[in-house]
Amino acid sequence: MLRAFFWQEKVRANLELLRQVALDQPQVDATLESVSQRAQVEAWPPNSSSMVLLAEVVKLRTALSKVVDRRLSAKVKPVRLGEALLLLEEEVLRAGPLLGRRLWTQAVDILPRNLPDLRAACVSAEVFERVFARPVPAGSLPFGAEEADEVRRAFPLSDKAMQSLWDRVERFDTTGKLRAYLEKGARRAPMHPPRSGPELFLHALFWRDLARSRLRVLLESRVSPLIPGEEEGPELLVWLVAREASSEARLAASPLLSEGRAGLLEVAAELTALSHSRPDGAWNIEVAWGRLWAAAQRAKAETGPDMERVCQALRLFIRLRGQAETPARLFSRGSEQQLSRLVPLSTTEAEDLPGLVRQARQVTGRSSWAKVSG
Repeated sequence: MLRAFFWQEKVRANLELLRQVALDQPQVDATLESVSQRAQVEAWPPNSSSMVLLAEVVKLRTALSKVVDRRLSAKVKPVRLGEALLLLEEEVLRAGPLLGRRLWTQAVDILPRNLPDLRAACVSAEVFERVFARPVPAGSLPFGAEEADEVRRAFPLSDKAMQSLWDRVERFDTTGKLRAYLEKGARRAPMHPPRSGPELFLHALFWRDLARSRLRVLLESRVSPLIPGEEEGPELLVWLVAREASSEARLAASPLLSEGRAGLLEVAAELTALSHSRPDGAWNIEVAWGRLWAAAQRAKAETGPDMERVCQALRLFIRLRGQAETPARLFSRGSEQQLSRLVPLSTTEAEDLPGLVRQARQVTGRSSWAKVSG
């Protein structure tokens, strides 16, 4: 293949084979070295079948190494054959086709099926397809704790793999046409099982984007008016699933979620739950407000637009003073207009988050709030 006159075209037609040989070469080299040492120590006869086979493999490897070095245009050649083969793949892809090709054929060249990042993206896509392909019923989340944890682990894996694959596409297609072509194709739902590398890529990209879109809808309906970031979504999902099983579940701080941010998300979730339905019984009501108070204490040092949205929702609740329509209005998209028509609160009233929670509880007419907060 490498000795042919149009060797680049032959390599381009067998890029998956070239990459597989390159990936397996370190193991082949280690095996050859181990067998050679054993043959020397044990003094194997030169005419034995094992020594004949070893000599043939070493001869083929030497010939391959020489022809690869001859085809490489880089001034500094890699010492290891596996690295040299990967560099040859890059040079062939950078050179482009001899007579020009269509974008899909170029995508097949750049995205072979045995790319490790493509495999990682496909593994994540299997999780997304299994979890998010089913209908999403109103009310409870459509999956359990185990699937939520799978989604949490799949998103970072998919994002990292996709970024690496896009970098590869841009490295070998400087015009940007191939990226635009693939992005357009990813908006269409896959109609048949993927087979080629680009089909696997588009399949993984479609399900990753669909999963992110459906996850965003699920989260926003449960933590409105707060807007969770994309990187926060997977961890928030795991907590919301746990919260459905036990209302006492807490959102733990993590490298992605500070203590204050976790508390603010808890406040938003509690407010949303209270706006959708009031707990049954005086005890459950007090417990719910107690959770809201504890979350507000965690989040009181937070600042920014999300903090202001939560505070504004609480101010609206206070000004409506627990009217029957409060739950329906509290998080509606027109709440800003309602807020502007209401009489402002007294400037002497506490404006921090715990203070607003205290006022919201007081205006519901529950005098026992003082005992709970104390």
